Amino acid sequence: MFVDQVRISIQSGDGGAGFVSFRREKFVPKGGPDGGNGGRGGDVIFVASSQLHTLLDHRYKREYKAEKGADGMSSRKFGRAGQDLLIKVPCGTIIKDADTEEVLADMVDDGQTYTAAKGGRGGKGNALFATSIRQTPRFAEPGGSGRERTLMLELKLIADVGLVGFPNAGKSTLISTISAAQPKIADYPFTTLQPNLGIVGYREYDSFTVADLPGLIEGAHEGKGLGITFLKHVERTRVLAIIVECLSDDYERDVRVLRNELSSYSRELESKPWFVAFSKTDTADEEINERMAEFISQHDGIVMKFSSISGQGITELKDQMWKLVQDVQRSDTE
Repeated sequence: MFVDQVRISIQSGDGGAGFVSFRREKFVPKGGPDGGNGGRGGDVIFVASSQLHTLLDHRYKREYKAEKGADGMSSRKFGRAGQDLLIKVPCGTIIKDADTEEVLADMVDDGQTYTAAKGGRGGKGNALFATSIRQTPRFAEPGGSGRERTLMLELKLIADVGLVGFPNAGKSTLISTISAAQPKIADYPFTTLQPNLGIVGYREYDSFTVADLPGLIEGAHEGKGLGITFLKHVERTRVLAIIVECLSDDYERDVRVLRNELSSYSRELESKPWFVAFSKTDTADEEINERMAEFISQHDGIVMKFSSISGQGITELKDQMWKLVQDVQRSDTE
């Protein structure tokens, strides 16, 4: 199950209490205070992991609490610090304060960490309160309280290429053809109810990731259909592949509507590299081929043709995806 938004509660560990004790040794009739400090409480730390692709684990476990610090002991022995609690989340997870909706962290890179709640400070033992005037303090500090927070975790998939199109445009069949992803495929609209992420092997040693996003319809950015739920995932992709079914009656309109839905949702999507790819070309007759040729001749951008069933154009399609992804990566490093 794909889960991309959850609400959780976290609490860092309380600090251990300081200890009150005095030295009691033979031949030392006036031993001084020797109570040790308490240990600090454990922190709550989020860790981004490229091995995770959903927030499903956090749907069933909503409360997280780090370990409490141990109390101090006699002979100036400090209490053990509480163990930090590490919470793994997928790369692309945004951590927000649930009350203010303030973005606290954007977990993009594998291994990136964010300390969401620091543990409570350990209390001082009576040994630290001894002075020349107050030589026998009979008190110690309690440990500091841990911090409680309610957070929203929101996942935006990170992919090199995002497949965007109307329902039944052939996106799911394509990703199942070029990667090991196994999305549900059927001949009715809105078969894809959740994004699918696949790793595409390229040539011998290279690879890139492709996201199959649920079908958009006109007005998706206003909440129509399923698109509004998943449009946020498009923001993380480097390249957009606009998949248009070759059997469509109006290619120009399809591309215009899809581009408008993307730009209406986020202006940042307008600047992303994109290209058009006609799907299901194995079903094209002479009239359809003529209409595709006319569209290609009038279109300023890149247009590809492919069939996931026959394999026609799949190699060229992967070449184009790889080229655009490499162009974006080079521009990001310059």
